[in-house]
Amino acid sequence: MGDVLDLLHQSVTSPWVYVVIIAVTAVDAFFPAVPGETVVITAGVFAAGGEPHLLGVIVAAALGALVGDHISYGIGRGGGAHRLARLPADSRRRAGSEWARRAVDRRGGIILTTARYIPGGRTAVTLTMGAVGYPLRCFLLYDAVACGSWAIYCGLLGYFGGLAFERDPVRALLVGVGLSLAVTGLVEVFRWTRRRARTRAAAGR
Repeated sequence: MGDVLDLLHQSVTSPWVYVVIIAVTAVDAFFPAVPGETVVITAGVFAAGGEPHLLGVIVAAALGALVGDHISYGIGRGGGAHRLARLPADSRRRAGSEWARRAVDRRGGIILTTARYIPGGRTAVTLTMGAVGYPLRCFLLYDAVACGSWAIYCGLLGYFGGLAFERDPVRALLVGVGLSLAVTGLVEVFRWTRRRARTRAAAGR
């Protein structure tokens, strides 16, 4: 982790800093040992001094996280789906996979956006969603919300005082999860409103 932070520090006044943020947050999505949050929060701390630009940090973090999550989803889709299909119908692993499929079908958006704030948890969720065949279009929608809110949270956390929150990681996590749930709730309300409008339009024909 020290080597990554050293690289970030060396490139902080260069456009390469955004490439570092994209690369680290992308790899962190499917290899949790890489310190994605730490890099984004640290970049946010530097941004308070003028370099790099905070908006650039947030955009780079969101883009890297989005790419990494889709790589993880693709890994799950490519390998996990075939293995799940070969499991015996009465096996416990098959029953577990069917439970996971039903769970992500019903609450996939909330699960995905919440898991983005939990290192390791987001990797497990994105792999599972790929393995059980969660629709890519829905995955992209919710993951864009998750990655965007996560990037804003980490960037602003560093910009407005990441060191203070480092002493209270539980509060920082709760703030992040609360933000993700609020944004996801807005998306769900929007989707529900659209479905209701379509249903009324179909009934009126």
